[in-house]
Amino acid sequence: MTCVHPLITKLQKPEYFTDPFCYEPHPLCLLAAEEVMQEMTRIHSTEGKMVGVLVVESVEGLAFLTAYSGLLEGRNDWPYFVPPVFDAQQPDGYFKEKEREISRISRETSGSGKSKEMSQELQTWLFHQYKMLNGRGEVKDLVEVWQDYHCSARIRNRYPLPPGGTGDCCAPKLLQYAYLHHLKPVCMAEFWWGDSPKSLIRHHGHFYPACRGKCKPVLTWMLQGLDVDPHLETTNDTCQEPAIIYEDETLAVLFKPVGLLSVPGKIADYSVATWAQAQWPDALLAHRLDMQTSGIILVAKTKEAYQHLQIQFTDRTVKKKYLAIVVGTPAKEHGVIDLPLASDPMNRPLQVVDHEKGKRAITEYRVLLAGSHSLLALYPHTGRTHQLRIHCAHSEGLGCPIVGDELYGQKADRLYLQAQAITFIHPATEKRMHFELPYPFEQFFPYQY
Repeated sequence: MTCVHPLITKLQKPEYFTDPFCYEPHPLCLLAAEEVMQEMTRIHSTEGKMVGVLVVESVEGLAFLTAYSGLLEGRNDWPYFVPPVFDAQQPDGYFKEKEREISRISRETSGSGKSKEMSQELQTWLFHQYKMLNGRGEVKDLVEVWQDYHCSARIRNRYPLPPGGTGDCCAPKLLQYAYLHHLKPVCMAEFWWGDSPKSLIRHHGHFYPACRGKCKPVLTWMLQGLDVDPHLETTNDTCQEPAIIYEDETLAVLFKPVGLLSVPGKIADYSVATWAQAQWPDALLAHRLDMQTSGIILVAKTKEAYQHLQIQFTDRTVKKKYLAIVVGTPAKEHGVIDLPLASDPMNRPLQVVDHEKGKRAITEYRVLLAGSHSLLALYPHTGRTHQLRIHCAHSEGLGCPIVGDELYGQKADRLYLQAQAITFIHPATEKRMHFELPYPFEQFFPYQY
């Protein structure tokens, strides 16, 4: 069965090739994905898997390729899908023979340093076999790609080789096959098929960006020579400004709109922090909100006020309330979610549930309105990154992702999460302060509580 599948359609091609890390699936990709999903159904895969589609142009017209990440049911040779960039699974091949030898030495010597050294050498050999092409027809192996991408000597010394499995994700497989067979890439998308892993949050049939840890260095190389869509993550509406809810000589209470950074990022400098410092030179943010989360944020105007507020946050005496609209209805009307979280260093900014190494994260919730979409009040007792988003979306939490959460759910016009209310002690007057915003989501469904 051929790997190139005709795509009969009158749909127009996009002007630019897909930015695999920030995109909306093009209709051509959606059409191709429908066919691939039918094939996945026929295979009866029992494992969750990321699957990619690449629409290409050849002399015969439009067609598509498809690939899965890693192995599917222990195989890398399923018909209908493109082959791996390098096949290390051949039983009589050098890689498998060396693996068996290393396993034998490890058993005989109880895991001596020799077997570890041999494993490292074998992994290095393997990465040198992946000869990755780019859109200009140039070639680099994975070690070269990794070293060239990470220009910092500190990072190269700490991580001299790519993570295991690099080069076996679906996006590099697809581009490599297209380049080798002189097919012009048109657009690309990736979707999750099957059950979600226990740590990550993946929803069956939903589209996701390419992983950053393994694929960002590789795809940065492979996309060279293609006219890639301008990076959507670089856009930041600098016309957005915080609104002052309350102000005195010691502090300010601001409203942060959706899409505005709390502090300067790698791409954009404009943020709540830079805006506040332009108003009050000594201003310091007492806490942060995700860029896509709107709501109340506190600014200290003096170092003393900042330290006072930090003690309150550390002692967890600051009380915060969020409102969220989620997909589905939680099983209970009220409860507490206690799930430890950790960063995913190879796929930032994603966080994962990690019962061994994660930091404890606690969220109290209450259902205010239930239905196909539900309105929740969320009360974080800890302040971990993406805590509310994961606690809502994860199967061990509520299993109800927040509407518009493109990291842990599905993208919408915005993330329907707002820091709605806050209670704290004023750093100077020692008075209890409470601020609450008007109900924010009437455009989704009207509700007053």
